[in-house]
Amino acid sequence: MPIDPVCWMHVDRNSEIRTEYSGQTYYFCSLRCKQEFEKNLKNYLGVKSPMKMPENGTG
Repeated sequence: MPIDPVCWMHVDRNSEIRTEYSGQTYYFCSLRCKQEFEKNLKNYLGVKSPMKMPENGTG
């Protein structure tokens, strides 16, 4: 199952919210994530795993 490269949610491969870049298909959970990806490609390309978020949310 594909993973949204912006928010790291699992996405159905049949999702219509996707984009192609350099011959690879990227799938998204929402239009907002797709727009963020397209706006800031360099922040999301080549990332293998999400950064560990602090458990208390304060950093």
